[in-house]
Amino acid sequence: MTATEENTTVPRDERSEQTEKPLEPSAEKKRTRLISGPGILLVWLYGVMVVGAVSRSAVQISTEFGKAPLAYSLSAVAGLVYGFITYSLVRGGETARRAALVCCAAELAGVLIVGTWTLVEPSAFPDATVWSDYGMGYLFIPVLLPLSAMYWLRKARTTAD
Repeated sequence: MTATEENTTVPRDERSEQTEKPLEPSAEKKRTRLISGPGILLVWLYGVMVVGAVSRSAVQISTEFGKAPLAYSLSAVAGLVYGFITYSLVRGGETARRAALVCCAAELAGVLIVGTWTLVEPSAFPDATVWSDYGMGYLFIPVLLPLSAMYWLRKARTTAD
């Protein structure tokens, strides 16, 4: 090695610092974690509701759809809503939090509308849906779950700020 090369050669430690940059996610790309603490319980409960609503509606639609098409279709819609909320909670991030919040509000509106409808006009529902009688067949979980989830999602936003 010549004297010129010695003066221009960068020691190994300094070279690695120059070429290797730490891979830190930017503040915009960092996702807010929604499944910490009570969020884990929400994911578990929504997962159970997905399985219950989707499997129930799949069996009812495939075997006796003509008996109560509205009730069975609403159960399928409930299962899809539960599935989307579960996915959004697991995904995390601000966009997913907002989407889950909107879906929870729609879910609550659906439970209240269908629950009231089944009490006012029972003949419209020859068979129960997930949201019939405010979710009485599911221990009122369909009415309590969106309220709990909306509270948690709003709280998750304030802790992320």
